[in-house]
Order: sequence, then structure tokens, then C-alpha cells
Amino acid sequence: MSTRTGPTIRSDECDLTALTSAFASVDAHRARLALGENWTRRWTASWQLNSSQVVWPVRDLASVPVLDSQPVRRFTWRARQLHRPGLEFMVSTGRLHGFESLEERDLLRALDFLRAREVLPQPFRLDFEHTGGRSAHIPDFLALMPDGNWLFDVRPATLVKDDDAVRFAATWEVATAAGWRYTVVTGWRPHVVGVLDALSARRRPRKDPLGLQGELLAAAADGPLLFGELVEATAWPELARAEAVHLLWHRRLGVDLGAPLGDRSLVWAVGRRPGLRLPGQGRRS
Repeated sequence: MSTRTGPTIRSDECDLTALTSAFASVDAHRARLALGENWTRRWTASWQLNSSQVVWPVRDLASVPVLDSQPVRRFTWRARQLHRPGLEFMVSTGRLHGFESLEERDLLRALDFLRAREVLPQPFRLDFEHTGGRSAHIPDFLALMPDGNWLFDVRPATLVKDDDAVRFAATWEVATAAGWRYTVVTGWRPHVVGVLDALSARRRPRKDPLGLQGELLAAAADGPLLFGELVEATAWPELARAEAVHLLWHRRLGVDLGAPLGDRSLVWAVGRRPGLRLPGQGRRS
């Protein structure tokens, strides 16, 4: 089995907080915000709706028809730019989504894995007050998750400056007022990005004429198996590999996202405890 140093990150049960490293200094910068009486009326969020800009006070954000909005800022590709933009297809939404950096692409892939119902880039412009005057900030993404709305900024920890921290603190206050979650993704737990990348190769809908997915689920139901042993328990092991990865992506089987994916990775049925086992204890046919 692969060597690891942290706790198991169960792919079948985890949420985004288990996968990322997040900016944790919001409270240290709240004192610089103008959060006096009626701040939710004074702070505003500008949205793009039907080609027109519409401004809501923060207190009314929960009533914004977010699914009808368009990005408040567009991005373009150009030669010699320092970041890497592109488009990422998400199975959960069925369409392409723009990203402005590889770090944002990694977030979109994780949100796809976690079944985001919709992801909106640059959803609104926040205008807020602080001890030095007024500032503005455009969050990177608003994701509509199965358990509610989740607002995101993406910034590697080494690039977070003092002014960024104030903007993040203001955005956290706004998200809280709207009943949303907010995270600044500054990095990822070891191996998570690589494992999700490997699983995403088989994320699109598949036909299973040989019934291998059923064989894999039945084998895993008998107890945790090493990935190599799991596919060997089927009638067509080489073909079963692709089906096993598909089941892992769709969270019908579980694996540790915090360790490299390979034949020695432990795979379990959804809802079961992975536990510890000795090599060679899996079922073979």
C-alpha cells in the first residue's frame, strides 16, 4: 500500500474542505472593515443580468436570480501572459467553464467531482468600505452545490498580499450575510490534484455491455480490496480498470484521495470503513 503521512481522505464522503488548504487569517483583518450599523445596506454587489448591470445591497443578496446572471468581467487569451487561462468541461453541469489559471482549473475539477449543479465565474462586483476608504472585489466563482451556494477565490498562499486579505475578509462577511459558504483556496492536500486528474479521465458517461461495473461493485461489497485485486476479481481485468476508475469518479466506490492512485490503493464500497489490511488479503478469482 502507498505510504502517506496524513489521515485518509475518503473520496466517497469528503467535501471540499478536506481537499484544500484555505486562507485562515480572515479574522485578523475584520477590524479593518467598516462593519458599523446598516453595513449590509451600504455595501453593494453589482450583477450582470440581461446585458444590464443591476446593483443589490448586500442584505438582499439571497434574492438575486443568480442562474440568470452573466460574468461581470470577461477574460481573454494573449501572448506572454503570466497565467494560464482555458476551458474545463464539467460533467456535473454538462458544459465548458472558463478558468484564468491552472489553480482555478483544479478547483473546477474538484467541484465537478463534488457534483456542483452550476458554477458561475466572476459572479458579481462587491463594493465595500474599510478603514482606508472604499474598495471593490470580484470573487472568482460562485458554485451552486447540493448543500447550498459556495463562493470562492483562488490564490496561491505565497501570492496573498495585505490588500487581498482585506478583500477576502470583506467577501467572507458578505457570503455569511447571504447564507453562503466562502473559501479562499490557497493550495491542495498532497496528491489530491493528481488523483482527481487521473479519475477525471473516465468521468464521462460510459456504456458497460460486459456488466463489469456490477462485478466491481459486488467484489468491493465483500470488503476493501487493493485496486489491482479488485479488477482481477472480474471476468475482464484489463477492461475493468476503466470501469473501476469511472465508479471512483462517480463516488460509487471509495479510495483515499490523499495517496497516489495505483494497484496498491485500497478501494472500498460506499459507506464501508476502509480499515487496515495486509497485502494479499483481498479476494481473487
